Amino acid sequence: MEERLNDQELVRRQKVEKLKELGIDPFGQAYERTHYSTDIKELVKGKTNEEVEALELHVSIAGRIMFIRKMGKASFFSIQDLKGKQQVYISINDLGEEKYDLFKMADVGDIVGVKGKVMLTRTGEPTVKCLEYTHLTKALRPLPEKFHGLTDKEERYRRRYVDLIMNEDAKKVAIARPRIIRAIQEYCDNLGFIEVETPVLQAIQGGATARPFITHHNTLDKEFYLRIATELPLKRLIVGGLEKVYEIGRLFRNEGMDLTHNPEFTTIELYEAYGDLSSMMRITEGMVRHAAEKVTGKTEFLNIFNPEGEKIDISKPFRKTTMCEMIKEETGVDFKGNHYTLEEAIEIAKQHEVEVEKHFTIGHIINAFFEKYCEDKLIQPTFLCGHPVEISPLTKKDPEDPRFVQRFELFIGGHEFANAYTELNDPIDQKQRFLDQLKERDAGNDEANEMDVDFVEALEYGMAPCGGVGMGIDRLVMFLTEQVSIREVLLFPHMKDRG
Repeated sequence: MEERLNDQELVRRQKVEKLKELGIDPFGQAYERTHYSTDIKELVKGKTNEEVEALELHVSIAGRIMFIRKMGKASFFSIQDLKGKQQVYISINDLGEEKYDLFKMADVGDIVGVKGKVMLTRTGEPTVKCLEYTHLTKALRPLPEKFHGLTDKEERYRRRYVDLIMNEDAKKVAIARPRIIRAIQEYCDNLGFIEVETPVLQAIQGGATARPFITHHNTLDKEFYLRIATELPLKRLIVGGLEKVYEIGRLFRNEGMDLTHNPEFTTIELYEAYGDLSSMMRITEGMVRHAAEKVTGKTEFLNIFNPEGEKIDISKPFRKTTMCEMIKEETGVDFKGNHYTLEEAIEIAKQHEVEVEKHFTIGHIINAFFEKYCEDKLIQPTFLCGHPVEISPLTKKDPEDPRFVQRFELFIGGHEFANAYTELNDPIDQKQRFLDQLKERDAGNDEANEMDVDFVEALEYGMAPCGGVGMGIDRLVMFLTEQVSIREVLLFPHMKDRG
C-alpha cells in the first residue's frame, strides 16, 4: 500500500537525502556521552556564573531535540535525555558556518550529540555552550505539539514510545517500576529467599481459580496452558528442600480487562518452609513498606481507586479481620456461628439479593456475600482471613473450624493486593480437594483447578509445614506511583483494535 506523507514528513525525507549528500549518516553511529542533564544541574548548583566559568566544565551530552529558538547566527535549543532536559546555546561564531548550517537543518525530534562548556545564562539557567555538534538520528515524523490533548487517550498506550517522549510522568513511572521490583528482590534476598524460575507453559491448569490461555506444542502434539499461577512448581521446590523460594514473573489469565486488570500481569509468589499465615503477614507488610520507603520515601498514598477519598496510611500495623466477622457486621448474617444447610444459605442469599450460581456451595455463598457487602469497605490496609474451604483448594484447614482455612487476602482501597496461605501439605486432603474441584468443573465452573497427579505425588514425599503468599506487582506499582489505571504502569498494555 502506498504511503501518504504530509508536507512535514516530505521535508524531513528531503533532509535525509541532503545529509547523505553531505556524507553524513542520517541515522548515525555510536556517540560517547559523559554527562546527563541532571549531572550538569548538580555541577552548577549554588554557583555564580563567574564560578562556573572558572571551573571550565566541559561535557558531552546527547538526546532528542524538544525545542528550537533560532536567532539568526545563534540559537537556543533543548535536548531531552533519560533524566531530563538540557538547554544548549549554539552559534556560528563557535562552530563555523558549515556546522551551523548543519544544525539549521535540524528538526524537533531529531537526536543529536553536543560537546561544549557549561555556563549560566543571565537568568541563571544551566546551559551548554556548543563547541561541537553531531547529527545522530533524523526523525522522519514530527512530534505532536500537545500529546496530552489527543482526543483518543488510548493512543498514549498504543504509541507508548511517543508517550515516553512527551509525557514526563509516564517516564517517571516506567523508571519507578523496575526500582520497585528491585526493592522487593532486595527485601526477599535479605530474608534468605532464593529467586527461581518456573515454566510458563504448563500441562495442568492449577494454582489459582482463573480461565487460562491455551496453546499447542507442535513437536509434542500436546495442549499447554500459559500459567495462571506459579504456586504448584514453587511448592515442588519446597518439597525438594530449597526451603525459601520466590519468583517474580508473568501470569496469563483469559479474563476481562479494566482499570486494574490486564490479560498478562506480573506477580511475586513466595514460599517459606516452616512458616505459616502469621509469618506471611509479617513478610507481606514488610515488603510493601520496604518498597515504598526505598522508591518513594512516603508512608501516605492516594487511594487510586477513589482519588477523592481518604489517604491510605501504611505506617500503622495492618488491620486483621475475618470474612464472616465483616459479613455479620454489614448484614447481620452470622455464617460462622450458624451451621446453615445449603438450602438455608441459598434462601438467605435470595433475601439479601446475592446471586447464586448452580455450582455454589455454602462457602461460595459466603464469598459472594463478602464481595457484595464488604469488599469495598476495606480501605486502609487489612488482612482479611477466615475464607471458606470451598474457595481455597490449596490451603490448610483451620484446626478449630474445618469449614474455613488458614488464608488471608491483603486489601487496600477496597481491592485485593495479596493472597496468602498456610499451605496444604497433606497429600490425601489435597487429592480430595482436587476431586472436589473437578466436580465444580463438571457443574459449570470452568475456572476450577484440574487434578495435578504429579503435585499430589510430590506431597507424598513430604512437604514441610509452609507459608506462601502471592502479590500483584502491577497493582503495587499502581499504588506506590499513585496511578489509577494499570495501563499507566505497563509499558505495553493490551488494547482493543482501533475502531
